[in-house]
Amino acid sequence: MPAPAIPARGCVERRATAYWQDSSPETFPGWSIDISTPAPAPVVAQVSALAFPCTFPIKVMGRTRDGFAQAIVEIVQRHAPDFVAATLEMRTSSAGNYLSMTATVNATSREQLDDLYCELVAHEMVAMVL
Repeated sequence: MPAPAIPARGCVERRATAYWQDSSPETFPGWSIDISTPAPAPVVAQVSALAFPCTFPIKVMGRTRDGFAQAIVEIVQRHAPDFVAATLEMRTSSAGNYLSMTATVNATSREQLDDLYCELVAHEMVAMVL
């Protein structure tokens, strides 16, 4: 039975595609990625459970490091210029190794949230975005 092909779509998948393109086929025996599959056509009208504009909390987690919070604030402000850094909620893990931050933004569109999410996920200090 042939190995399943994984279509490359979206911001996370673009990172995976780059990784897969740099990997040899022996890296993941039995699996392949189909980067020739075109992304789906843009949807003209997309139904969203959110009504824009709205306030939207985004949780970002990563290891506690110097400059982590500042880097997150800069990314958030690029996509939501009215975000106030003083409203960033931060919590450290019980051992102090991890930091979680919640940035509540005034979201104006789904595209804005998608772009923000993609940039946060791509940052080297970020472990997870919810």
